[in-house]
Amino acid sequence: MRRLLVALLGLAALALPACGSGSTAAELERSTTTTTSTTTTTAPTTTTAPPTMPLTGLPVTDPGVAARPALVVKIDNIDTNRGRARPQAGLNQADVVYEELVEGGITRFLTVFHSTDADPVGPVRSARTSDIAIYTALNHPLFAWSGAADWVVPRVRESGVVDIGHDGAPDAYYRRRGRRAPHNLYSSTPTLYGYGGAGSGPPPPLFTFRAPDALLGSGARPVSGVDLGFGGGLGSVPVHYRWDPAQNGWARWQAGAPHVDEAGVQVAPQNVIVQFVPYDLDSPEVPLALVLGTGPAWVFTNGHLVEGTWSKPSPQAVTQYFDAVGAPIGLTPGRTWLAVLPSGGAALGSAVVV
Repeated sequence: MRRLLVALLGLAALALPACGSGSTAAELERSTTTTTSTTTTTAPTTTTAPPTMPLTGLPVTDPGVAARPALVVKIDNIDTNRGRARPQAGLNQADVVYEELVEGGITRFLTVFHSTDADPVGPVRSARTSDIAIYTALNHPLFAWSGAADWVVPRVRESGVVDIGHDGAPDAYYRRRGRRAPHNLYSSTPTLYGYGGAGSGPPPPLFTFRAPDALLGSGARPVSGVDLGFGGGLGSVPVHYRWDPAQNGWARWQAGAPHVDEAGVQVAPQNVIVQFVPYDLDSPEVPLALVLGTGPAWVFTNGHLVEGTWSKPSPQAVTQYFDAVGAPIGLTPGRTWLAVLPSGGAALGSAVVV
């Protein structure tokens, strides 16, 4: 029994920490206390970029507007004694405007509305087959037009657009006094949107938009402007764009005069794309822009030119624009005008005389 007691006392001595002979009870207690530390982990915060409008890259302010389809309106651009279309209505409200060559050296506009409405809009004119391969990428848009040649009409109606042209929806249009027909047909985007868009969806993004601090693209260089020649006359050409820092846009001149809308506001989009394409003849007199395939492109943004290439492998594909090293060219958020220009029809500089 005595041996067992001695053994137990020895084990107890081994279990105690070593303390000096002068250790107090409090010091002994501190020496035998176990401290537990707690680590608090804070989840990292993530920020989601706000949604932007697909055709301008600007912030979405109305989700209902962002969800609606694109509305394409064909707008006149002649200005001679034979007829006057200018000043037009609605050009400065369109998100994207394509300028195409038609017969007689005239150009016309394929205007694409989505983020902003225009009332009135016009003069509305006839379709061309060049339109089809351009608007097909817009996800079955609404198309406002005023007739076409007999052989063009069925091709437009079979192209997948929602037809709200003058023939199918005559109540959406009206003739304005003071202008000679056929340069006096007008409508409004709210009226045209009122005809619905069954089977349509919002348009896909057509361009790459860059952040404010992002580089402009490989080889970007400052330029004052560009002169465009579509190879014709009749009051539509020549066209000049000149960089205007005050407007943060490319002020447009046409036939030697500032191109202004009905409100007297000069056209000055944030971006201008010159897409060089070959033209064929769709009939003995009507040019056809060949916008499928690839070719050179000049992209004007933020006072600079980025030379690159365009690529569109199919009618449904969105045309892409690449710089000299193959990277997508970033545009300034805002409105974009595109010149579907015959090859060799542009020169740098500005022939505009104020």
